[in-house]
Amino acid sequence: MTAQHLEIEIQPQPSETSCGPTCLAAVYQYWNRAVPLDRLITEIGQLDGGGTLAVELGCDALRRGFTADIVTYNLQLFDPTWFDANGEVLSRKVLASKLRAQQGAKSQRDDVDQHRLTTATEAYLQFLTLGGRVRMQPLDDHLIIRSLSAGVPILCGLSATYLYHESRERSVTHAGVHSTVADDIEGDPTGHFVVLHGYCPKDRVVRVADPLHPNPMAPTNKYIASLARVASAILLGIITFDANLLTIQTK
Repeated sequence: MTAQHLEIEIQPQPSETSCGPTCLAAVYQYWNRAVPLDRLITEIGQLDGGGTLAVELGCDALRRGFTADIVTYNLQLFDPTWFDANGEVLSRKVLASKLRAQQGAKSQRDDVDQHRLTTATEAYLQFLTLGGRVRMQPLDDHLIIRSLSAGVPILCGLSATYLYHESRERSVTHAGVHSTVADDIEGDPTGHFVVLHGYCPKDRVVRVADPLHPNPMAPTNKYIASLARVASAILLGIITFDANLLTIQTK
């Protein structure tokens, strides 16, 4: 493996919950297909508690004529038996059928986040209809380097709590404005999006473009982090319905 470094620029996210569209804007700019960030934020929307899902970003890309590929580790939404030995789905039709059946079976359960389940299911059904690809494959060096070697940055949905090694957070609303405060006792893990744009196999580190600026990792919005730390943050993103890698390319 050889070191990879893709040149990418990322804006600071304008709000606590706009990291997803901000990362998407950076990827669009990388492909010389710039879209104003405020437009993306408005068109993509957000969940009831704030934030977006990677699949919603993927749907936006598909509508704009890109290809979109999601590698998921979200076992809250996808069962490993829905994928073959190579991590591919048997067919989009079969996967869509499984997702619909799951939503119906879990719709009355009190221990399930119904809003996220419904939103994610509907978004994935749309993603599949638009031609998106969903896979479940081991998160290792080869997966990362294969994409970057092809000149494709990786948009990651992960756990900000683990990535930054900071306190969990508690949601608060003041004067109709949603925000969060650090609370190591009552807080919950929070999700985040970053873009991976480089990898050094010798040191096993990745280059990260982070829309949160300032951030706990570095004085700038670009920094180097160990692959182990980033990979762990990606897998722990399952708690917030993240835990995925989204790659977008021009056709």
